[in-house]
Amino acid sequence: MSSSVFASSDAGVPDGPIEWGAAARARLGQVTTGDHAVVVSRPGGALVAALDGLGHGVEAARAADTAGQLVRAFAGADLIALVRRCHEALRPTRGAAISLARVCEHEETVTWLGIGSVEGRLVSGDPLAPGPKASLRLFRGTPGRELPGLATATLAVRRGDMLLFGTDGVGAGFADSLDVSGRPRAVAERVLAAHRKGTHDALVLAARYLGPRP
Repeated sequence: MSSSVFASSDAGVPDGPIEWGAAARARLGQVTTGDHAVVVSRPGGALVAALDGLGHGVEAARAADTAGQLVRAFAGADLIALVRRCHEALRPTRGAAISLARVCEHEETVTWLGIGSVEGRLVSGDPLAPGPKASLRLFRGTPGRELPGLATATLAVRRGDMLLFGTDGVGAGFADSLDVSGRPRAVAERVLAAHRKGTHDALVLAARYLGPRP
């Protein structure tokens, strides 16, 4: 099993059903970002998470790191149970927006859940039918402060489809007419360069489904 939590550019080794990469920048004038990504990948499945600590700076980073540690430690848990666990741990912090997706290779599905402001898109990898296939429903609230009633959604995925998360420092149209060719890190960098606002920390996390392995 491999896992990574970071607040800067990185790329994932495809040891599970996905390959992934991310790009992140701090708010202009800041050196620390509160937008973190966590990927836990293993044969047959993967958990992908984008975490946005409320505000910016060191305290936002602390909130995101707190959530990130729990996501790594309890990556196999039910998504709703995992968010509730994060909610309790985040109470002493500012709180953090959390969006999560679990990829299941055997069933060829992605199950996702979002609370707060981290947008999610599932983008087609089919060059004959490009564009977003689905958008993540975001529940209102902030883990660590207020948590609403939650529900996950499960979608079918095909080889080449790409899951994208973008924090509130990235314009909401980031997946429109998106070219998802190339490595996920390159896709994330392109999205960030084109849609970064500059007034917030910004993170783009891209994960491509590789399909069932022989």
